[in-house]
Amino acid sequence: QVQFVESGGGSVQAGGSLRLSCAASGLHLSLNDMAWYRQAPGKQRELVASISSGGITNYVDSVKGRFTISRDNAKSTVYLQMNSLKLEDTAVYYCNLGRRVGGVVIKGAVGSWGQGTQVTVSS
Repeated sequence: QVQFVESGGGSVQAGGSLRLSCAASGLHLSLNDMAWYRQAPGKQRELVASISSGGITNYVDSVKGRFTISRDNAKSTVYLQMNSLKLEDTAVYYCNLGRRVGGVVIKGAVGSWGQGTQVTVSS
């Protein structure tokens, strides 16, 4: 059974930083394209960053240059370093399988979602 456990969220002032972690189990992380998603209140969940099994990264324009996705296959963990946080980054963040190429999501999430981790950015 594939499971994702997200952690590292919190409350931070605009301009601050957070590092999210996602512990994945029930799959060979090294063989999978992984992604971070977020869902803000009243909005649909969106894929914001992906990293392929080969390490190729892709970001939505709104986070490009501020967020960095990485992976540690030995630890079966995916990370999201978020810098220069903005009010509009406030959301619940989730990880799952996924891949974005150019501006298109070519592989979406599968299975159940984890509980997510709340990120709240205040002014």
